[in-house]
Amino acid sequence: MDAHGRRHAGDIDPADQWVFNPDTGSYELRLTPAHDGPQNQGPYESGHHSAPPRRRRASPEPATESEDSGTDRHSEPSGRRAAGRQNPTDQTPGQRGARSGGGRRRAGGQSASDSGSGRGSGDPPSASASGAGSGGHGRRKAKKKVSGKQKVLRWGGGSVALLMVAGCAGGYLYYQHLNNNIDKVDVGIDNPAVSDGPVNILLIGTDDRTGKGNESYGDKGSVGHADTTLLFHVSADRSNATVMSIPRDMITDIPTCPTKQDDGSVKDIPAEQNVRFNTSLGQRGRDPGCTWRTVQKITGVEINHFMMADFNAVKELSSAVGGVEVCVAKDIDDPKSHLKLKAGKHTIEGEQALAFVRTRHSVGFGSDLSRIELQQQFLSSMIRKMKSGGTLTNPKKLFNLAESATKALTVDTGIGTINKLIALGKDLRRVNTEKITFVTAPVLDNPADKSSVILDKSKSTPLFKMLQQDKSLTETVKKQKDAEKAGKKVKPAPASEVRVDILNGGGPVGAAQSTVSWLQNSKGVPLSTNAGNAPEDLSKTRLEFAPNQAGQAAALAKMMGLPGSALKKSGGDAGPDEAMKLTLGKDFTGAGEPISAPDKAPEGVKEVNASDKNLCAK
Repeated sequence: MDAHGRRHAGDIDPADQWVFNPDTGSYELRLTPAHDGPQNQGPYESGHHSAPPRRRRASPEPATESEDSGTDRHSEPSGRRAAGRQNPTDQTPGQRGARSGGGRRRAGGQSASDSGSGRGSGDPPSASASGAGSGGHGRRKAKKKVSGKQKVLRWGGGSVALLMVAGCAGGYLYYQHLNNNIDKVDVGIDNPAVSDGPVNILLIGTDDRTGKGNESYGDKGSVGHADTTLLFHVSADRSNATVMSIPRDMITDIPTCPTKQDDGSVKDIPAEQNVRFNTSLGQRGRDPGCTWRTVQKITGVEINHFMMADFNAVKELSSAVGGVEVCVAKDIDDPKSHLKLKAGKHTIEGEQALAFVRTRHSVGFGSDLSRIELQQQFLSSMIRKMKSGGTLTNPKKLFNLAESATKALTVDTGIGTINKLIALGKDLRRVNTEKITFVTAPVLDNPADKSSVILDKSKSTPLFKMLQQDKSLTETVKKQKDAEKAGKKVKPAPASEVRVDILNGGGPVGAAQSTVSWLQNSKGVPLSTNAGNAPEDLSKTRLEFAPNQAGQAAALAKMMGLPGSALKKSGGDAGPDEAMKLTLGKDFTGAGEPISAPDKAPEGVKEVNASDKNLCAK
């Protein structure tokens, strides 16, 4: 790396030069040459002392020796610049501007570039560049000291917000190196790095055995599976997040997925029904885009980006932060994962950290579901560690995180550069650890095969709707305000007075007729009519009504569990025989199934808060 700077190799540890820039909210690596002056520093402290700026001398002055080369300046061959003097082409635009006009001199032989230091041509070389000399008019203003608390707050302002993007706030001068660390996969979906509304990131851990030190794990010939998959949902207001684990042994359908080949062509990998979820990656040539499309099909949640990591990511990231604290309630000796831990709390890293997230035979029921609980404990603890002051205020740790995270990551093209990852991290860093909740997609034992599981639709459907409709699993101010608004609703009209035409605009086949039948037979709404297919499909169900139909709309919304966002009031009043119009969108799953998400997770869905330090594997 020093070869890219202007220092001799071995002079300095780059991690010691990471500097927080309050203008960008990130750390930057400042490779300041030994003889560069203050013009090479930004508008923030560099964290180390630079040599004082070399002054220019008026032409009548006698020749002096260069500090760097030991040769007479005036004896240089024509066209060569003096040793130790900075070439203008090496300067930043701000430096060249400061010396514009060819370094014109002021009266008395003082150059314009020297005027800020308060030194004339006759000043001794030992005069302080900081203005600490005896000349009162040339003294610079002393910088206001920043308190320790303010420093921590500033460092925290540029901190990481998510586990997998934490190391991506690297220095701009190290940009290309970190960029080259990142692997990208074009999945045919190129979303912008930052967008309005909720953000959904698919985190994939593959069990691919390639990489140093991974040859002994499991099936060495495997091309890898979606061994660990988490859907990271961040709310539109960035106040909370839900991280949902998807069991690898869950039986599901994998849709047809286009995959880009090495020659640039696109090949469609055929769909499969009733197969394990983990085969959505690697098998039959499937790339992360196949896992992406499978999760969207299962949950109905639109994904923005994916990040994929292998075994080395756990080893290197856990070491980069100085270890992760975990807890086990009993002694563990798992010969398959090679995990050996005594009961109690431990700080683990490297191979031991990987063994912890891989073990399953010595905890719980010995299944993948028990392993998921370990992974959630580990990730919660790691997020806390990465957002702690001990990490945020340690430039060396942040440097190591940048290296480890970028080497471990494979991402989609939408976030395939350092700048894009930094932008995403800055957008999401507002999420407080206390507002991050881990859950697992609800499943049941598969009656046809006890080694696999199937979705528990009675619980998974409302949970998925919470993600679709951006409802938090933690208490937030927004949730409290929504509850207050709910108490001010219009009084519902009697069911017998509700008049509505129902159209199918994206729901299942026959949705309009099945809804009419359900309303008439189960809810006592005789004035409901099947109006056929809508002229266009809608992503969300919509109920259109006039101001004088507000009572009818309130009654129908309550029966069908419509969210407030589904109600659209028109301008003028409706006639006495005019019906409201209900268009069933793609979010409609079936007659009698609420479209609105519940206010809390279904009964029996275990929640783990990322701030909980007392989790202990049993």
